[in-house]
Amino acid sequence: MKRWWRGCLGFGLSMAATVAVAAGLPVERLRVPAGFRIEVLTDQVPNARGMALGDFVDGRGVVYVGSREAGQVYGVEIDKGRAGKVHVLARGLTQPVGVAWRAGSLFVSGVSRIVALDGVGARLNQPPTPRVVTEQFPQERHHGWKFIAFGPDGWLYVPVGAPCNVCDRDAEGFSTIQRIRPDGSGAEIVARGVRNTVGFDWHPRDGALWFTDNGRDMLGDELPSDELNRLGRPGEHFGFPFCHQGDVPDPEFGKSRACGAFTPPVAKLGAHVAALGMRFYRGSQFPAAYRHNAFIAEHGSWNRSRKSGYRVVRVIADEQGKSARQEVFVDGWLQVDASGREDVWGRPADVLELPDGSLLISDDRAGAIYRVSYGG
Repeated sequence: MKRWWRGCLGFGLSMAATVAVAAGLPVERLRVPAGFRIEVLTDQVPNARGMALGDFVDGRGVVYVGSREAGQVYGVEIDKGRAGKVHVLARGLTQPVGVAWRAGSLFVSGVSRIVALDGVGARLNQPPTPRVVTEQFPQERHHGWKFIAFGPDGWLYVPVGAPCNVCDRDAEGFSTIQRIRPDGSGAEIVARGVRNTVGFDWHPRDGALWFTDNGRDMLGDELPSDELNRLGRPGEHFGFPFCHQGDVPDPEFGKSRACGAFTPPVAKLGAHVAALGMRFYRGSQFPAAYRHNAFIAEHGSWNRSRKSGYRVVRVIADEQGKSARQEVFVDGWLQVDASGREDVWGRPADVLELPDGSLLISDDRAGAIYRVSYGG
């Protein structure tokens, strides 16, 4: 680990940050609400994407991290909120973005398959050979990377994104969220009309599945919005490719089915923000008003004339998704100078709560993981 020091910076009336600075990353530019502190947990995780929590005892355990471009899976040793050694647990995998932990095994997504590293928590220095769980998913790489997670029902949830910007291939199982048993059997579709979700979680109160969804491109800077959705019943359809953001018919496919036939989003997150990882906050370290809020990592736009996203937002809503409102929780990865020139030094990809109630944020551009804690 690199040397650390502390500094306090004020950012207007509503935002203030306590920042722990690591040489090489300008984390002093990041802004969090008053009373919160953000620091670099580690900057040794190239292309850090999806995260999963391993077994923790007395504040010690492992955070597992996938990647998209690096083809590697990592294990970061954690001891009471501080990072220790970073282990490379697998190499040469195809876009292993998603990681999920269950009963001593780490499940890792690929484009067309899921593998498992059995007993890896006790073998970080000599990790096991990946075991193939299933190879049943399509091989198309467009939106082929997969965030994965185990649901309260014990099944592994796996999205199958649209193999295009916009197309209708529902009959082939694309644009869906599916679930499989831990042994890879029993595939079922639980949600349809989902263009590309790279983050989901289950509400702590009623167990309903909520997920982000990336809107289509090439409709201009302001349309359509990325979405936060709630699944009310199995098989529900969320509109793609016929309708976007709940109320914008697609110029081509919208002629055949009206927007009123589909489930609208809980919240419109903004056009092209690239909403990825999302989790509900279940801990008690943050103030009570933050409990059961959804935190969403907005990776940031790639084809908008003025950039959007590059931040973590907080969505406040009841368990039914009503009265949803959103606030910026962390920003500063996108810098705009007085002349309007934009500079991006980080891109948040996922969020994950540690057992102590602090919140981790992965950053695939900086190859880093940040830790947000509350001090009052």
